[in-house]
Amino acid sequence: MEAKPLMNLSFPIVGGDFTQAGEASSRIKRALQQIGIDPALVRRVAVSTYEAEMNIVIHAWSGELTLTIWPTYIEVVADDKGPGISNLELAMQEGFSTAPDRVRELGFGAGMGLPNIQRSSDELQVDTQVGQGTRVTMKINL
Repeated sequence: MEAKPLMNLSFPIVGGDFTQAGEASSRIKRALQQIGIDPALVRRVAVSTYEAEMNIVIHAWSGELTLTIWPTYIEVVADDKGPGISNLELAMQEGFSTAPDRVRELGFGAGMGLPNIQRSSDELQVDTQVGQGTRVTMKINL
């Protein structure tokens, strides 16, 4: 018998909307704290979701951030409609960024998003198609 999710939350993300940027990851963090998830795990999920959310805001037209808590792990999926990642190997390198100057002037786009997600996750899968979008799936073991 397949395990059933213990919790599932989903948040739409609007590309380019810096006024709401970080709201979904903050709500996820609060939800995890309220149900008593270990603070160290909450921090790892918060870092991953914030970075993924900001990547959608910076690079995509729209997207969705989904948190699912399974009996043995937390899964976060960031799914976006956007330009996709043309060179994933390069994008995984710390400091590499394709963020436009206007975004960097706001203090974002330093090229640490995917590296920080990788560092904070036990498993990371990035599926991307140029011109279509990107799906980032992160798993953090409980």
